[in-house]
Amino acid sequence: MYKSYIKRLFDVVLCLIALPFFAIILIVVSILIKFDDRGPIIYKAARIGKNSTVFSMYKFRSMKVDAPNILNADGSTYNSKNDPRVTKTGRVLRETSIDEVPQILNILKGEMSIIGPRASGSGALGTYLEDEEPKMLVRPGLTGYTQAYFRNGLSVREKRLNDAWYAQNVTFRLDVKIFFKTIFTVLKGEGIYTNTEEVNEIVK
Repeated sequence: MYKSYIKRLFDVVLCLIALPFFAIILIVVSILIKFDDRGPIIYKAARIGKNSTVFSMYKFRSMKVDAPNILNADGSTYNSKNDPRVTKTGRVLRETSIDEVPQILNILKGEMSIIGPRASGSGALGTYLEDEEPKMLVRPGLTGYTQAYFRNGLSVREKRLNDAWYAQNVTFRLDVKIFFKTIFTVLKGEGIYTNTEEVNEIVK
């Protein structure tokens, strides 16, 4: 009952309550982004949703316009503290996770949930092993088990397995624990970055 109906109801109600706060954040962040480099405010990324459908996930833009996409050897996104592709405002948005706030709109549209697996890039379609595929049984989340407890400290394989486990074990109690753990993790500010090496070392 919770997984099929009540979870979605909670998503809608909580996001509607959060909309006025989102509007305030949108105004402030929009001014900062435009002052920084005058580029677009919102970044749309093609992501894999429930049942492997592809949707556009919204984020506040944290990188410079037309920044190249750099991947690690395992296919994960390159992410370091000194990444020259990231704007000054973008660095703050990432470290506070404010860049994720526009996903409230994805939740209201039914493409995402407040709690769920991390949405993988659309390019990952077809790369999932059989024991990783259950991840797509539920909507991806604004936050989730892997993000709350490990942030960026796991390999792609480990993240997928954790997300698959979550999708098969969704409960109200688990979602509440993930919600409060997320707050603690963000405030603690650990595990934000995947890489320690510079971009030019990755590109070589």
